[in-house]
Amino acid sequence: MQVKKYRLAEQCFIVQGAKAVQETLDSEFQVLMLYGTETFLQGVKSARRAKEVAEVSEKELTALGSVEVNQAALAVVRMKPRREPELLKDRFTLVLDDIRDPGNLGTIIRTADWYGVRTILASPETTDVYGPKVINATMGSFLRVDIHYTNLEPILARKLYPVFGTFLDGENVHQADFGKQGLIVIGNESRGISPGVEKWVTRRMTIPRIGRAESLNASVATAIVLDNIFR
Repeated sequence: MQVKKYRLAEQCFIVQGAKAVQETLDSEFQVLMLYGTETFLQGVKSARRAKEVAEVSEKELTALGSVEVNQAALAVVRMKPRREPELLKDRFTLVLDDIRDPGNLGTIIRTADWYGVRTILASPETTDVYGPKVINATMGSFLRVDIHYTNLEPILARKLYPVFGTFLDGENVHQADFGKQGLIVIGNESRGISPGVEKWVTRRMTIPRIGRAESLNASVATAIVLDNIFR
């Protein structure tokens, strides 16, 4: 499950750590296998939701997973069936154009959860949401935010809602009126928004630079834009 091709073949992924595993057990996701220490299994009533349960030591948990130390639990979880994304009226949707860093993606999902964004559209090139590093970085927020991998251009071309794109030039995000709905495009960490996606952006936005840094981390930029939208 640590390797993408095996995750896709089995349609399963791994969740690690006490809090994340307990939240997963309490969610709509199906837990196929639960490995836990005696203390964890005795303290979590929802452990019985797992199809199979095995008691293991902390040393065995660490060997099974990818985190340096796991003192509680690891779960093998079934992926949700793929479905078409639903863009809701009076809602903002994040659009990720080729986000490659797992930590960035995980933090973006966590940030979206904080601001109540429930849907993310991701280009096929964006890193796999079910990778262990991404799942760990979301701190459980993957349970509450729907990620849809799809070709972005056909959706943007429908022109259902305003499309906001982050660039080095454009409207000041501190002063802009975003309205009540729209699609917010976040580009690749080094190249920004791709030309194919850029042509569908209806409003270019920028985060004013005061210092001398060349660029912002993609997850930081996402947080700044969302904070200004929901002020």
